[in-house]
Amino acid sequence: MGCLAAGGGPRAAGPERARDAGPGGVNVPSSPLEAPALLSRRVALVTGGAGFIGSNLADRLATDGHDVLVLDALARPGVEANLQWLKARHPERVTARIADIRDEAAVEEAARDAKVVFHLAGQVAVTTSLADPRDDFDVNLRGTFNLLDALRRQGRAVPLVFASTNKVYGALADVALERAADGYRPVDPALRGHGIGEARPLDFHTPYGCSKGGADQYVLDFARSFGIPTAVLRMSCIYGQRQMGTEDQGWVAHFLIRALRGEPITIFGDGWQVRDVLQVDDAVAAYLAAWQRIDAVSGQAFNLGGGPDNAVSLRQVLAAIEELVGRRVMVDYADWRAGDQRYYVSDTRLARRELGLRASTPWRNGLAGLARWLGEAQAPRKPASVAEAAR
Repeated sequence: MGCLAAGGGPRAAGPERARDAGPGGVNVPSSPLEAPALLSRRVALVTGGAGFIGSNLADRLATDGHDVLVLDALARPGVEANLQWLKARHPERVTARIADIRDEAAVEEAARDAKVVFHLAGQVAVTTSLADPRDDFDVNLRGTFNLLDALRRQGRAVPLVFASTNKVYGALADVALERAADGYRPVDPALRGHGIGEARPLDFHTPYGCSKGGADQYVLDFARSFGIPTAVLRMSCIYGQRQMGTEDQGWVAHFLIRALRGEPITIFGDGWQVRDVLQVDDAVAAYLAAWQRIDAVSGQAFNLGGGPDNAVSLRQVLAAIEELVGRRVMVDYADWRAGDQRYYVSDTRLARRELGLRASTPWRNGLAGLARWLGEAQAPRKPASVAEAAR
């Protein structure tokens, strides 16, 4: 959500897409909870917990001694491996409910014993939202409402931290930009120095921006209207281990995977678009901090990204990848896509102050770490020759 990919879609990697529902409703069979004994204790509920960010968050929670319930439809290819990894690492701490976020009964059951909810389940692709806006609405907005209303009906003040997106700020077409040597940057020195802040007016673009933005506002309003302690994290580009990126989601990992395999990368736009990238361990720390400080930050939204220190253009990331893999990367260019932002960098000052966040991982260090993890996690195909890559 929120990341303009070049070779990846304009969203950040993280929340996983639930399976499609037919006209008659959800068509994903729900599984019973695998370890009913856990339900005698309060659990940390992670929706989308088999996904990229969700599995990293669930792992950290279990490592810290919390019982974790993962609610996931397992609709995204490959996320079963994340769930298996979690259960192997934490057999006594992690249990799962295989169900769709649109299944009201399953959501209500999963939330019944929650002491905290981290809501990361969702439809994550702008391109998918344009192809099927109704499904995007149902998963992102109705699914979020199902969860909020289940908590409201309990009558308990269960904290909820929601994974939103920088896409709630729209295309930022009114931000005057100039082309510097390393990418686009704002003409305004304040914006250039700090990035986009939470005071920026909301401006939903594309069905994805509308569904995530609507959910973002519902989460904040349930704190105002019903006293449910909630916080919203409007994420920029998150990357790191367990991110198996594709052209539609997770562009940093997607670039690395293609480069390791010697396959070409498609960039939508000119490659000078700038994003602030954040290593997933730093993102997980922010989610935990929002929970730990929920009494102080309830009803607030925070921009979450790498900030100006980790602001990079797609071309800069590609150059760094070439250094890591030791060869040229084949690149094709295509037209800009709907809702593409030429520049987005999070102003992280509010999040740092209110959540007590530490300095984020330098992007080159994080990229090298992801390359190592990908090298161990998959067997790359035979790489292309330097001559082929230079074509």
